[in-house]
This record gives sequence, C-alpha cells and structure tokens, in this order.
Amino acid sequence: MRARGVITFISRIDTWRATHVSERMFVLVLAFFVGFFAAVAAFVLHWLINQIVAFLTGRFDADSFNLLYLVYPVVGIFLTMLFVRYVVKDNISHGITRILYAISQNRSRLKVHNTWSSVVASAITIGFGGSVGAEAPIVLTGSAIGSNLGKMFRLDSHTMMLLVGCGAAGAIAGIFKAPIAGLVFTLEVLMIDLTMASLMPILVSCVTATCFTYIFSGDAALFTFHLDDSWTVQRIPACVCLGVFCGLVSLYFIRTMGFCEDIFARFKNRPYVKLAIGGFLLSLLIFLFPSLFGEGYNSINLLLNGHDESDWTQILNNSLFAGQEKYLVLYVFLVLLTKVFATSATNGGGGCGGTFAPSLFIGCFSGFLFSRLWNIYELGVHVPEKNFALMGMAGVMSGVMHAPLTGIFLIAELTGGYSLFLPLMIVSVSSYLTIIIFEPHSIYGSRLAKEGKLITHHTDHAVLTLMQLDSVIDRDFLSVSPDTELAVIVRKISRSKGSVIPVLDAAGGLLGEIDIKKIRHVVFRIELYHHFTAQQLMQEPSAVLTDSLPMTVVMRTFDETRADYLPVLDGDGHLKGYLSRQHVFTQYRKMVADMSED
Repeated sequence: MRARGVITFISRIDTWRATHVSERMFVLVLAFFVGFFAAVAAFVLHWLINQIVAFLTGRFDADSFNLLYLVYPVVGIFLTMLFVRYVVKDNISHGITRILYAISQNRSRLKVHNTWSSVVASAITIGFGGSVGAEAPIVLTGSAIGSNLGKMFRLDSHTMMLLVGCGAAGAIAGIFKAPIAGLVFTLEVLMIDLTMASLMPILVSCVTATCFTYIFSGDAALFTFHLDDSWTVQRIPACVCLGVFCGLVSLYFIRTMGFCEDIFARFKNRPYVKLAIGGFLLSLLIFLFPSLFGEGYNSINLLLNGHDESDWTQILNNSLFAGQEKYLVLYVFLVLLTKVFATSATNGGGGCGGTFAPSLFIGCFSGFLFSRLWNIYELGVHVPEKNFALMGMAGVMSGVMHAPLTGIFLIAELTGGYSLFLPLMIVSVSSYLTIIIFEPHSIYGSRLAKEGKLITHHTDHAVLTLMQLDSVIDRDFLSVSPDTELAVIVRKISRSKGSVIPVLDAAGGLLGEIDIKKIRHVVFRIELYHHFTAQQLMQEPSAVLTDSLPMTVVMRTFDETRADYLPVLDGDGHLKGYLSRQHVFTQYRKMVADMSED
C-alpha cells in the first residue's frame, strides 16, 4: 500500500509539472537534487571510511611494522564479498565502466541498488585497507541517483543520459570540491557532448554538490599544498620530461591492471580462490609498504608538503624501512611499482573500489621520484619535489583517463595550485600525447571499445553505438520449409510485408532465402505451382548477421552487400528476424536529429 501511495504521489507531481514547468526547467531542478544527493553520498562514504580506519589503526606504533596489516585487508575483502554475494546479488565493480556501458547499451538505466550498494561495499573495502579509491563508487552512486530520478519521472533516454552525467559530475565536484573538474570529467570521460542544453544542468549539479560538501565538511581541502617555489621558464624541459614519464607510467598502470584482471577472471566462478589470491597478495604488499593501505592520501599529503628528507621519510613509518632515510628513493620506486598490483588484488579478490585514487597516488609518487632523481643526478636546473609531485598527479591522471583537462583542473582546484597552471598543462598534455601512441582509449573505455560499445564525441559513431540492434529487428516474418511447394509460397508472399521469405529447417536454422523479386518468372505461372519447391528457389543470403554484432559492423555490411534485407541469427544459429536497410537508416537519421536538436 505504501509503495502504491508513493507511485500515486509521484504520478501527481509528474502531471502537475507537465502543465506548469517547462522540460528544461524541470531538468535543472532534477540536476539540483542529483548534486545534493551526490554530495550526501560522498560525505557519508568518507565519514564511514575515516571511522573504520581510525578504529582499526588508531593505536598503531609509527616506529615499527604491525602484523595486523596482514589481517585487516583480507577481512575487508571477505566482508565485502559476502555483502555483494548475499545482499546485493549483483556485480558492482568497475563503477565508471558500468556507467559507460549503461549510457551506450542500456539507455542510461542503472539499477536502484547502485544508489547505495557501492557506498557500503567500498567503505568496508577501503576502511579495512583495500588499496583502491572511493571516487569511482561515488561516481557510480551519483549517476545511479540521476538515472533513477529520470526513470521515476519517465524521461526520455537523451535526458536520462544527461542526468547520469549530472550525477557523475556532481560526485567528482563534491568529493574534491572542484566544480570545474566535475564538468570536464563528464565531457572527457563519459563523453557527454557539451551543448547549451547540457551545460547548465551539469553546472547546477557541480555547484550544488560543491556547496553542500563545504556545508557538510567545512572548507578544508582533501589535499593541502602551499607554493613555496614559483615556476620559471627554465623548468620547461623538466616539465616535458615529467609528462613523458607520467605517460609511460600510465601505460604501465593500464597494461598491468588489464593483465591482473585477466588472471582473476580465470577464477570467475571460484570466489574463495580469488579471495585467497587477492587477500594474500594485498596483505603482503601492505605489510611491506604500509603506504598502500587504503587510499593513500596521507602519503600524498606528506609528499606535497615536505621540504626535505626529514619530512619525506615519514612515509617510511610503520614499514620495515622506518627511519632509514637512505632507502627513501628505493621505497618510493617500489611503492610506485606495486600500487597497481595492490589495487588489482583488492578488486580481483572481491573488494569494491576504483582506480581514480590510485592514479592520483601513483602520479604523486611518480612526480616525486622523477624530481628527486633529477636533482640527485643534476640533470638540469633544480626543481622543487613538492611541485613536481603535484604535477605528477595531473600527468598520470591525464594519461590513465585520457582526460588532460580533468587532470589540469582537478589538481588546480584540489590544491589551489593555480600558480602552477601552465606547468600543469605542459605535463598533462605531454602525458596524454605519450599514452595515445600506445593506448587509444582510457582505462575505463578500453574494454568497451574492444566490443564496439563505447560512446565517443564522434556523432556518427555515437549514434551507431547507442542504436540497439535488437530494437530494429523485424520479427514479423513468414517462413517456409525446404519442401514447401510454390503454390504455398505464393500464398505466403501475398501476406508477407517484406521482399524475402526465409527457408528454415525443423530446428529453426536458416537454410536460405527466397527473394520475391527474383522469382517473378514463375510466380504467375499456375501450371508450375506443384513443380517447384522452396529448396529449388532459395539462394544464399548476401550476408548473415548475429544479434551480438555492433551496429557499426551492421551498417558496414549493408554498404558492402547493398542488400535491402539481412537475416539476424541468435546465439544458437536460429533465425531471430530480419533487418531492413530502409528501417535501419530511418532510425539512424532520427537519432542523429535527436542528438543535434540542442
């Protein structure tokens, strides 16, 4: 009864707004609420993580290692696995990739549980030391909030996509208190096109999320940074080299992450084996390098605010290297190499988290390592390590996400490092230009791109990706068996809407097809009605499609064969229906017009 009352209430609101509020104004109102709820979700998640971390590690001795580092991560992954397996009962990993898939293949529809399940799961994983980030789960949560608000008011798929973008933008803006970064993240990573109709809702969501985050958590930044040594032109070569280095580190990050994911995928149906492998690897790495515990933001702040070895060596605390300043560079290098394995082990073992924070972490360590070696070996003018650690964050993020604008604006807004805007641009662009030589897609889009399911800013490709093959299949066809006589075929032709009659075997498999236009010479000769069968009249189709093919391949097949109709088979080889060239192109033109109307 309560659910029915809620539905009735929403229906009344929807009816009232349809007559009193314009569609564009209503979208702005929804964008405001999406931004608010995204800020709430971000605050709740970080509060939960901080409470769990404080409870578990608050009494650790900083001057020695702690054996509990071997225990906590495994417990966290195990609890997360149980929560996902028995409470959520759905896959909630790869948050941003899941959003991209929903936009391109599921009409921007995300499940209701995505509005809360990632918050709980990632809080457990990260709080117990999982070496992943909270950003991707929050982005998924924000996008799910936008998607479900759109479903609640029965909005069209174009508006749903916009609300999903608002949720993602609001989440990034709320987490980092960086509204511009939230906007450009949505444009670069989620591929939401920038139009006047989409700009205002995304801005409303970003500003709302940022303002409410300030209200909830005060004006303290996630990272603190004070510029002590301003940038000079003489450091341009060092900045370019740092960008190239960050691009190569990004390549290492993407390739290694993919390699590890493929290994864990082999144990897809054996969750406890994945837990054992991931848990053991993660615990061992965190025991050796405690900086890998959780998101690692404390280590980032140490490198961003340190001035000399006495400050930087604090990252060695709780480790076997504690107090050994001479091993600082080696420790930073080893942490840089192992972070990607720790992240993969966390997610592969059953945990929940994203690669957003790991990219910031690796970027900071990369920038520090590069600048420290640059100064030790005097490769050029002296460079401040803290500045280059900051720029390294932008460089690796730009490379991993293929999003240089996001890297530039996020780091500038996050730390107030606007005085380093030009070097941030140099490093981010250099990193991006380096990574695209080897990887054409970001870490989020690479898997979808291989399947032809990734939305891009190319309108033609975007429309073909959004077009669902299943939605344009004509299932209303009349078929015949191989021994069907011409007399029966003629009667079928009189009732057929198309120009092709498929010939099927007893199991529904396609044997061939009869092109009505090519049998005109016998159709009107009644004396031949019992002399010809379907098997004699049928021919091989110009091409055969399967229902798993992307629309780009379908359109290319139509162009190559110049056929009017093409058969579509399901996974078992049975005829599912026919595609009409005219219907497909009509649907394509309609979608292009809808995308261009803004």
